[in-house]
Amino acid sequence: MEFPDRSEVDGLIDPQPLPEFARVRYEPRAERLDGVAETAHKELDELALDGLDSGATVAVGVGSRGIDRIDEVAAAVVERIAERGFEPVVVPAMGSHGGATPEGQREVLAALGVTEERVGAPIDARMGAERLATAGVGDADLPVYFSEAALAADAVVVVNRVKAHTNFTGEIESGLTKMTVVGLGKQRGAKSFHSTALAEGYVETLTAALDVIEEETPLVGGIALVENFEEEIGHLEAVPAGSFLAREPELLERANDEMPTLPVDDVDLLVVDEIGKEISGAGMDTNVIGRYRVLNASDPETPDVDLIYVRGLTEATKGNGNGIGLADLTRRSAVDQLDLKKSYANALTSGSLAKSKLPVVAPDDEFGLRTAAAALGAYDPETARIVWIRNTQDLGEYRVSDAVVDDLLEGADVVGRETVAFEDGTARFEAAGGDGSGA
Repeated sequence: MEFPDRSEVDGLIDPQPLPEFARVRYEPRAERLDGVAETAHKELDELALDGLDSGATVAVGVGSRGIDRIDEVAAAVVERIAERGFEPVVVPAMGSHGGATPEGQREVLAALGVTEERVGAPIDARMGAERLATAGVGDADLPVYFSEAALAADAVVVVNRVKAHTNFTGEIESGLTKMTVVGLGKQRGAKSFHSTALAEGYVETLTAALDVIEEETPLVGGIALVENFEEEIGHLEAVPAGSFLAREPELLERANDEMPTLPVDDVDLLVVDEIGKEISGAGMDTNVIGRYRVLNASDPETPDVDLIYVRGLTEATKGNGNGIGLADLTRRSAVDQLDLKKSYANALTSGSLAKSKLPVVAPDDEFGLRTAAAALGAYDPETARIVWIRNTQDLGEYRVSDAVVDDLLEGADVVGRETVAFEDGTARFEAAGGDGSGA
């Protein structure tokens, strides 16, 4: 596909001045859990592994999000399992991620530091999933699938972060239940889940599928992680099988209290430097940007963001640009980073087709920001409410236009004043009246 270059579109929209920006630092008090390995050892002992014979195999389901110190947690869980006389094996629990291939899923885990050498156990990344049974969900019949690699083990433990989901709101969202149902369902299970959830509801579908899995598989429990504002592990605990649905709502409430958010709820233009699967399953955290864009769920009431401009993909996402469709604008260099096979694997499995649509593609930052300003209508640099972030995970430092400064969160400090300059069309920040600081 050919996109117009700058010379072909330059005359269509007049240049617009950008406002001056304040560089803001926001560092709320956040509790960080030290001694993650020791805590994981202690908590794992709370799960029902005592009934296993010596040498029994224990599958450890590990997912694909950018969880703080996930390699350390996975290694600690594996180490404790081995110390107790069992044989650990790591099973990727990530549905269709990594292009729904064994090689791709190994690659995703490796990008997170989870390798056989690091965790001290083999990784069984086969994509096969066995159909366990059919669960009734509303008017639908839900085929429930489970990883063949996990089923081959004598016990299964899942490790995941509990946090707000990117497609829906409910008592359970992202966490141990979703990891068990969708992650260990592999591509077939993830597709089956999402197809039913879009029609019958996410919580209802998760609950019905978990009932089947608890009945039909050797699931013994999970290790739940909750992160603080700085995206660091603040809490870790073991949750036995049969208790996921009872315990996760409280952990989710804690996670929501700690979750990073935009500094204001009313935003004309949100500029996002990078999106990626390690940042959020949707590339950008939909709760941060206020856009789910799914068929059966309304977008969050806040924040209210009129336009989103995405500048690029992270290196760790390996071309998976799922979430690019949540933006209104992007630039050519971001599109050049896309691996459509990986992006489409996510979209086709989840049924959230909007997340992999291409937004309007600008040749560069200069024209992209000019286009955004024109699209806002009655644009005035003095009143335009612009927020510029690195990504939706790192919200301890960001830039805002002058019109936003008076509405910042309590505790947010302005640490500099900057203007935007362009070098060969690429945006860079310069200290007001000083040298460039990069963008």
